[in-house]
Amino acid sequence: MTRLGLVQTCTGIDPAANAAALTDAIAALAAAGAEIVFTPEMSNLVDRDRARAAAAITGEGDDGVLAAVRAAAARHGVWVQLGSAALRAGGTLVNRAFLIDAAGGIAARYDKIHLFDVTLPSGEAYRESAAYAPGDRAVVAATLFGRIGMTVCYDVRFPHLYRDLALAGAELIAVPAAFTRPTGAAHWHTLLRARAIETGCFVVAAAQSGEHADGRATYGHSLVVDPWGTVLLDMSEGTGTAIVDIDPAAVAATRARIPSLTAGRPYAPPALTAAPADRTPPPRAPVAQPDRATVS
Repeated sequence: MTRLGLVQTCTGIDPAANAAALTDAIAALAAAGAEIVFTPEMSNLVDRDRARAAAAITGEGDDGVLAAVRAAAARHGVWVQLGSAALRAGGTLVNRAFLIDAAGGIAARYDKIHLFDVTLPSGEAYRESAAYAPGDRAVVAATLFGRIGMTVCYDVRFPHLYRDLALAGAELIAVPAAFTRPTGAAHWHTLLRARAIETGCFVVAAAQSGEHADGRATYGHSLVVDPWGTVLLDMSEGTGTAIVDIDPAAVAATRARIPSLTAGRPYAPPALTAAPADRTPPPRAPVAQPDRATVS
């Protein structure tokens, strides 16, 4: 068995306060026996005010939250999947996930590929690509607990990425997130269960939850889903930590029962046929109506 720890946060606009909350959570989870801890997307800063956020976002080597989490991992001898952090990289910003080993070293990095550019029915509009550059490389990292695929939030709507991670050897896929409340209520559980079932992987999704200092509201419900699609943990709303034990052997057992990863077949993409020039339906012959006086 492997013991996972999850942190559900309501990250604010003060990186120092965010760092303190994360290090306290890592310490508590390590004391409870967690071998690897998962934190949400944007664990270092949640701030829609671009001018204010610009003053707080630094390069990887100068980010205080990343440094604090690496130090906490080393202090407590625990791995940490730092969900993601807003960072400067060259002349742009990236939404970057980290896998940190128990010595505090960075074992893997992943830049979010699919950026959240949507307008919701409520009128809420998000244009992540206006500030951040997308990643262009999928990542699977070897750990003491198996191979971990790294994704972030909106990536969960692109199932081909998850299949590619599983085919590359992933046995657990991290989906740190800051889902909005409308999309979370409608899609969160369904998407995560689907990704677990399709890939035969454990899916671990640490999430932001609550009313943030920048005015946004996030859905919460950090989840752990097993390869069969069973929800092993749902943290509901609010902030806090949770522990869940998983059996890595369930991956091979589930894939043996439903071998969809190995049963795929090549096929030609569908061809778009031209629409008929006249879309008017042909006239219908009149239908004889019964004599209603004789119908009982």
